[in-house]
Amino acid sequence: MCSKRKTCHGGPSQQEQGSPAIANEVFVIDEEVSHLTRLKSEPSERTRACLHAGKSHISTFKLLSSRESNRSGFGRFSSADCSYALRKHLPVRGPWCVDSMDCAAYISQFSSDGSLLIAGFRAYSSLTPTVHIVNVQNALKQSHANITDIHEGLNFSAADDESSFGIFSIKFSKDGHELVVGNSNESICIYDLGANKVTERIHAHVADVNAVTFADESSDVLYSGSDDSLCKVWDRRCHKSAKPVGVLAGHLDGVTFIDSRGDGHYFISNCKDQTIKLWDIRKLSSATKDCTPKAYEWDYRWMTYPSEARFLKHSYDQSLATFRGHSVLRTLIRCYFSPMHSTGQRYIYTGSSDQCVYIYDVATGNVVETLKWHESIVRDCSWHPHLPTLVSSSWDGYLAELAYEILFSLYVQSPNASKQVVGNSKIFNNYGSGRGIGKTFQKRKLEMGRAVMFENFLAGMS
Repeated sequence: MCSKRKTCHGGPSQQEQGSPAIANEVFVIDEEVSHLTRLKSEPSERTRACLHAGKSHISTFKLLSSRESNRSGFGRFSSADCSYALRKHLPVRGPWCVDSMDCAAYISQFSSDGSLLIAGFRAYSSLTPTVHIVNVQNALKQSHANITDIHEGLNFSAADDESSFGIFSIKFSKDGHELVVGNSNESICIYDLGANKVTERIHAHVADVNAVTFADESSDVLYSGSDDSLCKVWDRRCHKSAKPVGVLAGHLDGVTFIDSRGDGHYFISNCKDQTIKLWDIRKLSSATKDCTPKAYEWDYRWMTYPSEARFLKHSYDQSLATFRGHSVLRTLIRCYFSPMHSTGQRYIYTGSSDQCVYIYDVATGNVVETLKWHESIVRDCSWHPHLPTLVSSSWDGYLAELAYEILFSLYVQSPNASKQVVGNSKIFNNYGSGRGIGKTFQKRKLEMGRAVMFENFLAGMS
């Protein structure tokens, strides 16, 4: 079902050879976050008791039978039961080509409700302090070279600052009223869309700010990551917002991306030291610890990571866990927690410069899946908030979709989806519409039964 491959545009990036075996390193994780992760992604004690399951594996069939006979006494699944059943159906089958262009694909992101898929391609390169807001409500409009009326330019530069800078990271607040950006000017800027101006400007780091995000729905707390190797926490309610409330040290190179768990406590960061780290802001320090200096001089944009440096450790590492296996070279590769609805955030997934998507188990640190199809760097990827679907974007010019194996034929790009072209970006509307159990499985009763059982979980799980 895969579309015919084209010639690779970006070129592969080879992972360093001869590095020590990652499997030899013992994975260590903070007990509290491990316990919380298991609580959200494994059957409740009540469910295990009524099924006499102990700590053994519980099949989806047993869970459904228990619910239908109301053995738990609730008549429904707990959110942890749902996550346990759904997280076993990882999006590993495929891929299906969603779209492609003769240039590198940089961004692929689902909207929070899963109805939109936004993709960005690099047709040309430019670094400016201007962000463009795009109207995606009218799929009939197209924007060419940013000249039509669906673009609104937001200028983040200061009136008295003649120097220009580039924006590396941007995030909407949960209520959609503000934007926060990290830039090459070593600063964080917050833009109030209602007032149509920059309301806060913080000199945050001593190097490029590659990553910034809101901690939770309140938008009061921010996380930032920089090429200075530090992650910082900012509380906008403090009168001295120009200073962070704390610093988290542990990385040995530049931070490329940050994703919040959304609970105001935990976040993850991807880094050029070839690791993802998990953090708890309650363990931050008020002052910056002396960072372990780089043992090797290298440039991630064109060099491989020194194999001798792969297992160096920071003297004051404050992280809860470290995940190794993927590769971060040549671009600011992104990482994320898996969706709460379908997995209980049990996994961390990331793109990689070795052309793969990696899925890690938060509780064990294991690589549970390595998804390979692209022919160049996978810079971004996005797990659908409700469906067992993952879309990746690569420098080979492809957007590729993977899905749970039994429903692969069902969860490819919907024929009801419409595509809107906005400059070098593409927006797929109604992405999840028109998907469900249909004629695809009528020929095979076994697969139909499994598909219907899975659809039971997707359709409300009540």
